[in-house]
Amino acid sequence: MPEQSNDYRVVVFGAAGVGKSSLVLRFVRGTFRETYIPTIEDTYRQVISCDKSICTLQITDTTGSHQFPAMQRLSISKGHAFILVYSVTSRQSMEDLHPIFDEICQIKGDIQKIPIMLVGNKSDDTQRELDASEGQALASKWKCAFMETSAKMNYNVQELFQELLNLEQRRTISLQVDGKKSNPQKKKDKLQGKCSVM
Repeated sequence: MPEQSNDYRVVVFGAAGVGKSSLVLRFVRGTFRETYIPTIEDTYRQVISCDKSICTLQITDTTGSHQFPAMQRLSISKGHAFILVYSVTSRQSMEDLHPIFDEICQIKGDIQKIPIMLVGNKSDDTQRELDASEGQALASKWKCAFMETSAKMNYNVQELFQELLNLEQRRTISLQVDGKKSNPQKKKDKLQGKCSVM
């Protein structure tokens, strides 16, 4: 897989119902829906700044079901960065991330330079089963970043994606495109190495 590409691929993993789609839709569209609709796999694209050029942030929202292991392996092999989501209201949802993290390690090999963010979603919910310190402890064990979010309250959603891109060391990535609106023709410019969200 070539390191330089016009796409910067972020893959979102987590158990069913933890709020993966809600986080992605809140970030990409600024919307939140109360009803739960299971996802098979959706991909969203957003223009971002990448090494002072323009590239596309491609966010793959994966299924929370374990019925599609081949799709999961393909998403990992193509991904540049990963968001591992659990719900602070479900200890089991954190446990469900262990085999996914192990598979990322197995497929990617050395994960030291791969941006990985552990995310405790639904931080607004009063029915907590997990404290923030437990998420932080797991992130320390996995040597990845950690953040609590609430897609419903739009808490730390933009920050989550910017922080993930800040972890990328091979390119300079930002959500802002140098204060300019993106020009679709610039997307074809060759990238020189770093990315950001706009």
